[in-house]
Amino acid sequence: MQSLQDQNNLIPRPRGRLPKVCAAVLSAMTIGGILFMSLESLFGWVAIVILILTLGSLLHSLCLLAEEIVNHSNTRHRGRGLLSHVMPACGLCGKTLLAAGLAGLLLYLVGHPLPHKSQSWKLIFLASSFYPLLKSLGVLGPSEVEVSELCEGRKMNVAHGLAWSFYIGYLRLVLPRLKDSIAEFCATHRARRWGRGSRLIILIPLNANISHKLNEEDDRIHFYDNLPNNEIDRAGVQGRVYKHSVYRVLDELGQAHECVLEYATPLLTLYSMSQESSAGFGEPERRQQVLLFFRTLQDILEHSLDCRNRYKLILLNDEHEADPHFLSKAILRNLEQQEKEEYCLTPTPQQEMNPFSKSSSPASNINGNRHCPDPMSREPTLMFSLEKPKSLKEPEENCEHYQGK
Repeated sequence: MQSLQDQNNLIPRPRGRLPKVCAAVLSAMTIGGILFMSLESLFGWVAIVILILTLGSLLHSLCLLAEEIVNHSNTRHRGRGLLSHVMPACGLCGKTLLAAGLAGLLLYLVGHPLPHKSQSWKLIFLASSFYPLLKSLGVLGPSEVEVSELCEGRKMNVAHGLAWSFYIGYLRLVLPRLKDSIAEFCATHRARRWGRGSRLIILIPLNANISHKLNEEDDRIHFYDNLPNNEIDRAGVQGRVYKHSVYRVLDELGQAHECVLEYATPLLTLYSMSQESSAGFGEPERRQQVLLFFRTLQDILEHSLDCRNRYKLILLNDEHEADPHFLSKAILRNLEQQEKEEYCLTPTPQQEMNPFSKSSSPASNINGNRHCPDPMSREPTLMFSLEKPKSLKEPEENCEHYQGK
């Protein structure tokens, strides 16, 4: 059975700053070695290296600028300003120009490290001119990791768009109404114990292969009924219907547990894209996008006040497909965890009824009840002072003044 720790190990974390740290350490080690060997020409060599890198980047940006101006100024940039938009988009930004200017000034002040001044300039211009060629041919990157980091940092992946669409177009609309729908359902059905904070369980399988009938995946899961429909005016459709299905999940003892259960429907898009050769979206890319979808949706919902404590995301690892009851076990494990959380957060009746009762003290909660004694989990109560009311009038001085005679 997949544990919560295994689920956390599957989800990729955002990439950190380790490459920058390694690059800084490498540069420091190189400068330290040069300082140990020769201090006289250190600043000159540093200036030459910076000039080569910055001039090469600027020349490559000029090549990109020529393409954008000639072929894409109207279609991609729609006539926007050359200085304000097109040039920064091509990489001709102020930081690169500033770095090149400072490197040139440093080289002018400290002098050229090579015996002949012309040799330094030949090296600078020759290396800078080859940089755009190697960059255009893909020799100098970007690597697959850099592209992935760029797409994740700027929220440009397919998974980011699907997660936001799932939240904006569905979850943000239905989750705030879920509690009332469950209450109305329980009033008309003989449902068994249903937790006070029942949530919508959203299944996210790693292989993105979704079955439209859950009993075909696991014979311990049975459809019970639908919650009352929610009708919302949306995108010109009057009274668009949103519905949820209630399932009964049987444990090993045959006891039924009711819950609102469904798959994350955007995964159907990911799976269909992986089946189309024109999409260029294979199985490894699909798996990576599912993990990013899970992480992105989790981050969105955690910061949403409308959806807080109204959902539960379950990541299903397809490595356990051999177990015919893996799905029901994963659902029951999360239901059990949810009930434990609610049980700990539920205030005791004495705390709600009488704040002066002895049973409301932490000691009596520990000995007499099994509820969590954390005072932050109790309902707010009114506290009354037993002291007599005092006057708000300030005291007056009643002393006699001594008058010398």
